[in-house]
Amino acid sequence: MLTTSRLEAREPTFYELFTPKLVTVLHEGYGLQRFRADALAGLTVAIVALPLSMAIAIASGVTPDRGLYTAIVAGFIISALGGSRFQIGGPAGAFIVLVAATVDRHGYDGLALATMMAGVILMAIGFLRIGAYIKYIPHPVTIGFTAGIAVIIFASQLRELLGLRLPGKEPGPLLAKLAAFRDAAGTVNPAAVGVAAATVAIIVGLRRARPTWPGFLIAVAATSTMNAPAGPPIWNRLPPSAEMKKPATMAV
Repeated sequence: MLTTSRLEAREPTFYELFTPKLVTVLHEGYGLQRFRADALAGLTVAIVALPLSMAIAIASGVTPDRGLYTAIVAGFIISALGGSRFQIGGPAGAFIVLVAATVDRHGYDGLALATMMAGVILMAIGFLRIGAYIKYIPHPVTIGFTAGIAVIIFASQLRELLGLRLPGKEPGPLLAKLAAFRDAAGTVNPAAVGVAAATVAIIVGLRRARPTWPGFLIAVAATSTMNAPAGPPIWNRLPPSAEMKKPATMAV
């Protein structure tokens, strides 16, 4: 009994502590059933993360492709080298304000440098095992932070939800963003509102009628299919400053 207790209380070795869970799971055995569940989960996260990453990039003052690169590369690295069996590696709306302020003051090079510095700090925290101190953060702080993320993500999607056309780039801070949306209220696109309403209706309906079905995937696929034949040219959805750059040889 004493030997068993000592084995259970044994501290994990350095190798065991920092071995990616991908290696551990594959070593234990990985079957077709788990692969199907992981594939469905990955598609669901991708449907949400890829458009969100582009929206966050635009709101942060950089081009949409930077958001795609970040979501794909960082998501893959997190999943391959992470220490959790169940995790989501994707864009976080809470960082829009921080990223936008960094880009505005220091440019994209400064943002890349700050990201690498943050990565080094996180690695140091992991090696020093300081992450355990997060348990001392009060629960109301965690709830407030989560609620703030929800508000920021919702606000970042209002432009696409209503099809608004802004004269310049979308502000990063929440209050400035809402003020810009208020000023652009006259540019609401009924087609965009209809597509958004149909998407929400499909997701909510499937959750009630068929809770085991992938509602996000079905909703996005259905609305995208319906919207594709009648979709306007891309320059019709650009702000006035970008419309001047549309090809002169193509008919609108």
